[in-house]
Amino acid sequence: MVSRSEIMLRMTGRTDEEILDAYSQAVVGVVEKVGPAVVSIGTKEHTGGIGSGVIITPDGFVLTNNHVVSGMKTTEVSLTDGRVLTANVVGRDKATDLALLRIVADSLPHAEFGNSEKLRVGQLAIAIGNPLGFQSTVSTGVISALNRSLRNDTGRLIENVIQTDVALNPGNSGGPLVDSSGNIIGINTAMIRMAQGISLAVPANTATWVVGQLISKGKVERVFLGIGGQERPVSPRMQRFFSLPEPKMIEVLTVQRNSPAARAKLSPGDMIASLNGKGVGGLDDLHKRLSNIAIGSTYTLTIIREGEPYNKTVSAEQQ
Repeated sequence: MVSRSEIMLRMTGRTDEEILDAYSQAVVGVVEKVGPAVVSIGTKEHTGGIGSGVIITPDGFVLTNNHVVSGMKTTEVSLTDGRVLTANVVGRDKATDLALLRIVADSLPHAEFGNSEKLRVGQLAIAIGNPLGFQSTVSTGVISALNRSLRNDTGRLIENVIQTDVALNPGNSGGPLVDSSGNIIGINTAMIRMAQGISLAVPANTATWVVGQLISKGKVERVFLGIGGQERPVSPRMQRFFSLPEPKMIEVLTVQRNSPAARAKLSPGDMIASLNGKGVGGLDDLHKRLSNIAIGSTYTLTIIREGEPYNKTVSAEQQ
């Protein structure tokens, strides 16, 4: 009988030990690249608790979860080199559970954002954070699923959430989820209590947009639609017909009562194809496009219902 080691050697030309070593080298490389940019946020005296964050610019912007710095205007940030700095809260977005801080120091390491739209189920995911106060702890796993939804503290759904099997504990919140190249693909935000191997992260593309809003405006201004949805693949023919930038639409799963979507008579099962005649490339794209619409105006959603296109006029309201 041929052993597993012999099969792997025939298939790849490498032994189990060599394959494991390559995996280890990839993780070590990522940790050495990103680890110095991961910080510990808060002290035991703060009611917000101890959490994690990641420096995203060389001039000191730090991204974390909003719930980590809830109720704070300033907090302490501890770097891996031993420095403890005061951080000011620049802005927060409860809808995505993200907050942006600012520290002032020289020679700050920082991590770069990747493109979360290109993630694939099964790829390596690495979390770096400070679980239970243990600084610079590394956990590894894989992306288990994409396009999940997570209800935040305000009751609003965070869309397009990344699910992983990376082990997280209290204190990991706000720390980065990175890929094998050391790029941020998400911000760890939640673990499912009483479950093993289910952790959730806000995708990098959502975080990038929120950061831009917080830096430029100090807050996130968004038009509220009032749906829960998920991305669905469509055929090349449908993509061409509706001029979609990507081969997918947004399936409406839930419609919130007394919302603009409800008043426009959207229903679960509807497929959102375009906004004001331009194809919607996904949930992140929809949210970004809505943010550019003036409050108090109207816009048109083209939906597919039972195979037929319909135009729905929606009022641009802020939640």
